[in-house]
Amino acid sequence: MIRSIIEFSARNRSVIVIACVFAAIGSWYALTHVPLDAIPDLSDTQVIIYSEWMGRSPDLVEDQVTYPIVTALLSAPHVTAVRGYSMFGMSFVYVVFEDGTDMYWARSRVMEYMKQFEGKLPSGVSPVIGPDATSVGWVFQYSLVDTSGTHDLAEMRTFQDYNLRYALASVPGVSEVASIGGYQKQYQVEVDPAKLRAYGLSILDVSRALRASNNDVGARVIEMTGREYYVRGRGYVQNLDAIRKISLGSSPSGTPILLGNVANVSFGPDIRRGVGELDGIGETVGGTVIMRFGENALDVINRVKEKIVELQPTFPKGVILKPVYDRSNLIDRAIHTLKHSLIEEGIVVAVIIIMFLLHFGSSLVPILILPLAVGLSFIPMYYLGINSNIMSLGGIAIAVGAMVDASIVLVENAHKRLEKMPPGVNREDVIIAAAKEVGPPIFYSLLIITIAFLPIFALTGQAGKLFKPLAYTKTFAMFFSAILAITLAPSLMTTFLKGKVHPESKHPVSKFLISLYKPFVYVALRNPKTTIAIGLMAIISALPMIPKIGSEFMPPLNEGDILYMPTTFPNISIEEAKQYMQFQDRVIKSFPEVVTVYGKAGRSETATDPAPLSMLETMVQLKPQEQWRKIPVK
Repeated sequence: MIRSIIEFSARNRSVIVIACVFAAIGSWYALTHVPLDAIPDLSDTQVIIYSEWMGRSPDLVEDQVTYPIVTALLSAPHVTAVRGYSMFGMSFVYVVFEDGTDMYWARSRVMEYMKQFEGKLPSGVSPVIGPDATSVGWVFQYSLVDTSGTHDLAEMRTFQDYNLRYALASVPGVSEVASIGGYQKQYQVEVDPAKLRAYGLSILDVSRALRASNNDVGARVIEMTGREYYVRGRGYVQNLDAIRKISLGSSPSGTPILLGNVANVSFGPDIRRGVGELDGIGETVGGTVIMRFGENALDVINRVKEKIVELQPTFPKGVILKPVYDRSNLIDRAIHTLKHSLIEEGIVVAVIIIMFLLHFGSSLVPILILPLAVGLSFIPMYYLGINSNIMSLGGIAIAVGAMVDASIVLVENAHKRLEKMPPGVNREDVIIAAAKEVGPPIFYSLLIITIAFLPIFALTGQAGKLFKPLAYTKTFAMFFSAILAITLAPSLMTTFLKGKVHPESKHPVSKFLISLYKPFVYVALRNPKTTIAIGLMAIISALPMIPKIGSEFMPPLNEGDILYMPTTFPNISIEEAKQYMQFQDRVIKSFPEVVTVYGKAGRSETATDPAPLSMLETMVQLKPQEQWRKIPVK
């Protein structure tokens, strides 16, 4: 069968070329639409349930909120673990599903099971599902800087929460935009207990009056003069005076008792569990763009940047947005490095082929097949949802050498046949016969190399998520190179193998190499037992070194940015944490290699960030390494 395919391909070149042109177009489409990221997503399929019960201690939150949620979700299908985490006023429950579970199927199952504990939770606790994102979804962070000095932190946070956050959340691929820092403005009522006692009122009377007064009510309609008039009571609070004039009752003499008579009403900040700081200068308002699960990280970041440029004219006067973390830099560097390596490999392979064959037309066969086989491997990547990252492109890089072997052997065998071809024999028939002679064993040998990575597909957990992309792409590349070896290669050989072919005996490179290794081959064949013994001794001598070789799950990755995350006492206050963080950031920013230092104590307003105040996350952006100082080594 393989010989029939080779002969058909060689004699129907136009059909094979047209098929390869369509394949190249499909490869280009897949190549430009495959999602890009720096590393594979190693996170589990998990759903986060976030609940807020402010003012309650962690042990009360654990007993009344976290425990009922965890126990209700233990029996959910395909769930491997349910982990609860309680802190002051907040509960986080992580529902981890089996590998391969669809993210949105998992979210729908969790929503079904949430009905089981709705009535078991304290009044006022409303659990919500976190964003449809993974732990590596934080792709872009920014800080709002007021260069004019006319906007306070409350105004900046209001702009972030009610303008900028919603605008960026509308960008395709963005799951959530989390805010941190500044002050969330709220109406605050400070009740005077002595005045309450004097009027014979209680805190319950105040809270009941506040709830009843901050509400619109509707009634029926009145028909007058042929028209309808809607009757409604307008009660939404619009300003501080409206709160002060809320009636709590009346005195024995009939005088109304207003809220302003017993309490001080003013604007104030909401309770804060997180704070941001920039460059050691002072507190700032910031945001984190969280990417939706399965999206193209590079495209999402670029769309966010375009949206920021579009929104810039609407910013308050003097306010600028300063990026403090941008993963697109890492993605661009990682993809550029691998592309550069693949191009270098292709050039080296082409030079070696030309040097050994000394026939430009013959060299075009493996040179043209290599990029097409690489491109075709992106088609299954696109349909299987495998993104381009260090591991997936690395699989293609390590397969390049084996991918060109088949074409080189086919061309080399054709050269041998053409050297000995008698006069008058059809050149095309000789080339086809040469291809049919070595084509089947080459095809099957490539398939054997292809299945060599199949055991990697048995890996599970983080190891499987890390190495499976590499195994997939290497398998795809080897498979397509095997297909092209019996289809496109014979077609190209009958097209380009023209002119004089240099015999191996007159080839300068081959003559030198043959003279170099011929004595060793002669000795090895004359003394087979000694040769095998030397090989075994070499293997045995290496065994003692194996335990001394270091091991690591993943090689170190120089991202270009640094995440510095010290911890302090668990009961630290937010103001104290802010002072420590500001001093730390000021010291780090003093290094000339540093571009920005963004510190975060506590958590952002997102279910994906359960960080306590004792955890100081510091993102340090560095200049390119070529701009660093040259420090002499002593």
